[in-house]
Amino acid sequence: MITSTFPGNKRGLALGLNAVVVSLGVALGPTLGGIITQYLTWRWIFYVNVPVSLLIILAGWRFFYEPHSESKRHERFDPLGALVLAIALASLTLGLSFGQEWGWTSTATFLAFGTGIIMLGLAILVESHVAHPILNLELLTNRTFVFANISFMLCMMALFAPGFLLPSYFEQLRGFSTIQTGLLLTPLPLTFAFAAPLSGTLADRLESRWLSPIGLTIACFGLFLLSQISAQSSLWDILWRLAVTGIGQGIFQSPNTRTMMGAAPLHAQGEASGLLATARVIGQSLSVALTGTVFAALGGTLAGTLLSSPQAHNFSPAHIEALQHTFEQGFHAAFLVCAGCAAIGIFTALARGNYTAR
Repeated sequence: MITSTFPGNKRGLALGLNAVVVSLGVALGPTLGGIITQYLTWRWIFYVNVPVSLLIILAGWRFFYEPHSESKRHERFDPLGALVLAIALASLTLGLSFGQEWGWTSTATFLAFGTGIIMLGLAILVESHVAHPILNLELLTNRTFVFANISFMLCMMALFAPGFLLPSYFEQLRGFSTIQTGLLLTPLPLTFAFAAPLSGTLADRLESRWLSPIGLTIACFGLFLLSQISAQSSLWDILWRLAVTGIGQGIFQSPNTRTMMGAAPLHAQGEASGLLATARVIGQSLSVALTGTVFAALGGTLAGTLLSSPQAHNFSPAHIEALQHTFEQGFHAAFLVCAGCAAIGIFTALARGNYTAR
């Protein structure tokens, strides 16, 4: 709706302002979640969203309006393509989410990935023979669109992991409360909120091809810096590294989204937005699966559990130091994997080329 409403010379700023709203929600979420978890129960994390969701439904019904052209009125929904694609993506997400718990070589994991791959192939076959497909295969032949989407997925792989690795660091290794942890996570989304509209405005006025790789380069450097923190790091030492990562992410996302949506034909804006959301979810799932596996394989998960257990006060100083060292090894390796994903994204962002704003 945003890309359809705003012309090309204002689209970057509009997407940047939208990113501000998203990042402010991300900034408030951990803090509010920490308060709710500490004083109520974790179930209230879900309960509080019921009235919020109802309010959003009513507001959307009242205020959202999008005109439909005559050509769109003659299009038909593609139920078969939607079903096959949903099964494919759900199976792949299931395998990525539970692969570590089930075991990456287990029958259940192979079944989930196998089903996903087969159904994805079937979805492409179905969509190539449907008059009005839910997945516009024409988009997959557009180099700018494809590489921008891949870059976004790599960005999600790199920058989603800190959201679940850092709470373990703050609470298990450093002993902070859930409220303190929520507050300490806010520098990244807040600096993202600062950088995104500025980057979007620059993308409107200048060629946006270079902004996205520059942003991912800064984010990659920030993730590398985060991979160096330890149990002795000061809070300031952690917060400024998070800020660097957030600035890089903010510089990347607005120009990249602007380029991707602008590269899609006007009649395929909905499909393009859907693929953007798909890349986000797949990137987040891959991030958790990949970095979680690295962290657990090097003993970080077990070490963190032991450090935060009630029995930890009975451990000798040498034992605690050994557990901290093990945790840090897994933590450092996981963040280096994140930095590696961002580094690959730099090259895919450079390879995407640019588009002419409409």
